[in-house]
Amino acid sequence: MTSPISSVRATPTPAAAGGGDGGLRKAAEAFEAVILRQLMASMRQAKLGDDILGSSATDNFREMADARTADSLAAMRQFGIADMVERQFRGQLAGLAGRSGGGVQ
Repeated sequence: MTSPISSVRATPTPAAAGGGDGGLRKAAEAFEAVILRQLMASMRQAKLGDDILGSSATDNFREMADARTADSLAAMRQFGIADMVERQFRGQLAGLAGRSGGGVQ
């Protein structure tokens, strides 16, 4: 039995299939990763007790681990933020292309 995550990775993406701008896709994923990092940082700040063994080194390690996790989650595109951003900018690019090709030379 395959997991939902492995089936998502096996699905070809428009950019990988040659039908899209990979730069826009990467930028949308990076934006989603930033949102997820902020979400995880907020969750970490909401801890209920003091960490007895905590130190600045531990905090730095957790931040790096959270950043890596956010990047991985954004690459899986499970939250839909990157998809919405990409769809919005593709629509704007199509509108600009239509206007510039319509008579302005």
